[in-house]
Amino acid sequence: MKKFLLFLGVISLAMFTACGPADQTGERATGDQEERRSAGQAAIADDGSDPTIVRIAAGSEDHTTLVAALDHANYVDPLANPGPFTVFAPTNDAFDQLPDGVVDDLLKDENLNQLLDILEYHVLIGVYETDAMFDGQLIGTANGPPVTIEIDDGGNVQVDGNNIMASIRAANGVVHVIDGVLIPE
Repeated sequence: MKKFLLFLGVISLAMFTACGPADQTGERATGDQEERRSAGQAAIADDGSDPTIVRIAAGSEDHTTLVAALDHANYVDPLANPGPFTVFAPTNDAFDQLPDGVVDDLLKDENLNQLLDILEYHVLIGVYETDAMFDGQLIGTANGPPVTIEIDDGGNVQVDGNNIMASIRAANGVVHVIDGVLIPE
């Protein structure tokens, strides 16, 4: 009996290792399929569901600098996960308001930790809609320090003094388009 079980174990192991990775149809995966599997959550093709925060930003011509920064900091996949997240998304014009050379310096490999710190300051864990925000509210960011919400007499919502110009619901949270870059102290 022991010889029979050992024989079954060897046969099972041989079959398992010979088959290799398979896709959902049971067929062996192609090189392209293997590359997508190792690319992370953001690489999953899904045209049927609501877009994620990352897909919203990537589809916006006003957020190419933000997307490049997210990509450089390897922060695309975390924001493609289920969340929920709130992301304050500075426009390209917002990045252009920074002093000359700041964005280029942040995109250098030696400044990766500083870039990631700034990006995480734009991310909240949970969904924070503008209609539920209140003046003086402090909300902790993904890197720790809180942002401050201000609401002026006209009902306009600001985060750390930057205007929230639009809000877009995503499958994994909400994107608030802002007119400035948030810099943690």
